[in-house]
Amino acid sequence: MVLITFTWRYGGSQVFLYGSFNGWTDQLLMNLVEGSAAVFQRIIDLPPGYHQYKFLIDGTWQVDQEQLCVQDEYGAINNLIFVKESDSTPSALLREDTQSKLVSGFARSMHLEASSSRGLQLEPVMQLSANEIDVSRRRLFMLLSSSRADGLIPNSGKVFALDSEVAVKQAFHIMYEQGLAVMPLWDERNAKISGMLTASDFILILLKLHGSHSMLSNDELERHTVSAWKYEKFQLHAEVSGPMIPPNRRVLLQAGPDDSLKDVALLLLHNKISAVPLLHSPEDESCVQLLHTACLAGISKHICRHFRHSLEYLPLLQQPVGNLPLGTWAREVGGRASSRDLLTLYSRDPLSSALKLLIEGQISSIPILDDNGALINVYSRSDVTSLARSNVYARFRLDQMIMAQVLEVLDEASCDRCRTCTRFDSLYKIMELLSDPITRRIVVIDPNTRHVKGIITLRDVFNLLLS
Repeated sequence: MVLITFTWRYGGSQVFLYGSFNGWTDQLLMNLVEGSAAVFQRIIDLPPGYHQYKFLIDGTWQVDQEQLCVQDEYGAINNLIFVKESDSTPSALLREDTQSKLVSGFARSMHLEASSSRGLQLEPVMQLSANEIDVSRRRLFMLLSSSRADGLIPNSGKVFALDSEVAVKQAFHIMYEQGLAVMPLWDERNAKISGMLTASDFILILLKLHGSHSMLSNDELERHTVSAWKYEKFQLHAEVSGPMIPPNRRVLLQAGPDDSLKDVALLLLHNKISAVPLLHSPEDESCVQLLHTACLAGISKHICRHFRHSLEYLPLLQQPVGNLPLGTWAREVGGRASSRDLLTLYSRDPLSSALKLLIEGQISSIPILDDNGALINVYSRSDVTSLARSNVYARFRLDQMIMAQVLEVLDEASCDRCRTCTRFDSLYKIMELLSDPITRRIVVIDPNTRHVKGIITLRDVFNLLLS
């Protein structure tokens, strides 16, 4: 018999070890390593030979992707360890440095024993086949195609719209007080919803005034109406990009209560917008009714609620996000290719840098790090409305206020908006977190150092599901 140390390095509240060495029946509680908040270990006396094992993390089955994995005859993915008779002291399971040296010879020996070891197949990582992914996508597509948009409307709640002639200052404060990042605009003259006011509009206003080296005064905000700002933004874009359709002649992107959730999701994705008004047009052509503001978070919640107790029909949702082609990842994360760089800022950087990155980088949020590179919080486009608190926008220049001060301004209730995961967490868990309208992105971290490894947004998830 040989003493072997099993290790789970990726956090959790309660971690159990199961394995073929005890018939998969006994759960072995793993203990938190002293001085660590994320590393669990359990030492077991094992006979020489091959052993499969798996971890139960807070009720969710997981494998350690840094270790060797195999697929058993039932299609389940488990970790695999080979215990040699020469092992005489407790040892950690194979890590990447030792695994790379042994895997070729190990694979050869496994191949020779495959016929006598219940059909095990050596797998470098835990992955679904292309067919399994397609089946999951088809089932999701069918669900969203058969579900109506009016299913997003809560049983009780409020719906807000801003008069397009309201002062920018008042709009700024209303969006902050209601905790909204986007609001429909009501055109009183034509009795219709004419557009959407977003947090990005306020960022552009701040940057425009910052570029002219002026403070944003209450008088300036009170003189400018939302409609005037929208037209000014149109002129600025026209000067840079050429002729454009004026705001008052553009077709409003909208959805109806009878539209499918699939159509609503694709409308949001294809037009790169965060929300659309859900409008009901009476047959007598009377005043259009605003029913709801539809967003991807609501659709994600609908999917999670529908498949919560039948995830076996959607193996894609059970996959660790580290195995899936979604999100933006740090360069040092091996094997990951991102279409864009993972942008971060330090707590000592100025607010002006954050706002410029959000607009110029066309991203929704930026992880904020301490001097050691550990995640402190996330600053997103919607957080700009917090500057309306106590008129902060009128008391600081953007290049004089550092991110540490900006984060202090945020409401205490907003602190929970910084949600994290590891690359071992399932896509379903990520979608559950993203079903909260306040949470628009999940930061992937190393649980030991809190260094940022990646970031996953709602748009990333739906691009994967509907692509």
